Amino acid sequence: MSTNSKQSYHGDFNKEEKLKTLTKQQYNVTQHGVDERPYENEYWDNEAEGIYVDIVSGEPLFSSKDKFDARTGWPSFTKPLDSTNVVLKNKGFFSGCEVRSRNADSFLGDVFNDGPGETGLRFCVNSASMKFISKDELEEKGYGAYLALFSEV
Repeated sequence: MSTNSKQSYHGDFNKEEKLKTLTKQQYNVTQHGVDERPYENEYWDNEAEGIYVDIVSGEPLFSSKDKFDARTGWPSFTKPLDSTNVVLKNKGFFSGCEVRSRNADSFLGDVFNDGPGETGLRFCVNSASMKFISKDELEEKGYGAYLALFSEV
């Protein structure tokens, strides 16, 4: 286990090198804003506890605690895990906002105002833009600071 395992993500990544490791789909989604097909993606029905991080930079984006089934075929969340890691970019008057990661500028998906709960937002995100870190792997992968989200009270 590394000495910084209890710390959260620090933003150290080489974008050019990381982009070379992406699949064609991951690259097209994150770099060209191409949405993947609904119901044909890795996380649309994932119910495991953990966090979702940017596939390029590793920056924490969303928590399974805020995930819900919007019946769209894509992972949907009511809010970002850390709003400083997510950027909303206006696509035009009728088009809404796209969601991007702050550090890698990866295209993640779109945000809509038809979500449940107090935010009323639905972050509709492409699985190909994220990597899921299960609750049991948080410490080992350097996201130990997020374990408190899943502690039993």
